[in-house]
Amino acid sequence: MFTGIVEEIGRIIGIEKKSESMVLTIEGEKVLENTAIGDSIATNGICLTVTSLGENSFTADVMPETVYRTSLENLSSGTEVNLERALTLNKPLGGHMVQGHIDGTGTLSSTEKKGNSLLMTITAKPSLLKYIVEKGSIALDGTSLTVVAVTENDFTVSLIPQTLEDTILYKKKNGDRINIECDILGKYVEKLLSFQETKEERITEEFLGKYGFL
Repeated sequence: MFTGIVEEIGRIIGIEKKSESMVLTIEGEKVLENTAIGDSIATNGICLTVTSLGENSFTADVMPETVYRTSLENLSSGTEVNLERALTLNKPLGGHMVQGHIDGTGTLSSTEKKGNSLLMTITAKPSLLKYIVEKGSIALDGTSLTVVAVTENDFTVSLIPQTLEDTILYKKKNGDRINIECDILGKYVEKLLSFQETKEERITEEFLGKYGFL
């Protein structure tokens, strides 16, 4: 579990591509503090398990499902990436609950300066847009952001100067793919509603308690 508050910008220093999977070696500093083999590090929002550690780097395996759902196949040696260690009980939850499980990718379609912020509009498939709501939370390349607008084809987020400074999002150009993780709450609600329709149960206080929401 992560917060979507990027700790540092790392760099890809090694890519071993296999038939459907890959092995990544990533350079970093802060995220390696007190990190051990088996720990999780979000890389552009993707939860990766550390398989080996170097002096200033870590290595992680990437399974086929992750390659398929994310923008990892577009990375090359030298590419910068957002990095965040897994959430611990003594760490403030500054963003929102991020799992590190990417739902899919979107495409940056436009940017617009507005005051001290940068508006980014991302085109996405309907299967993702149905979980995205105005003023809701979303993780883009592992960065926790608030949605400011949603249409049938895209959504818009607003980035403050601090976010632009601390993440790789300021380097994105129109046409670039961005990893998207929608808020998990929407997916649980959809599942419950689907179950309700199947079983003809009504959503009551008893129903919510039965399935762990109370």
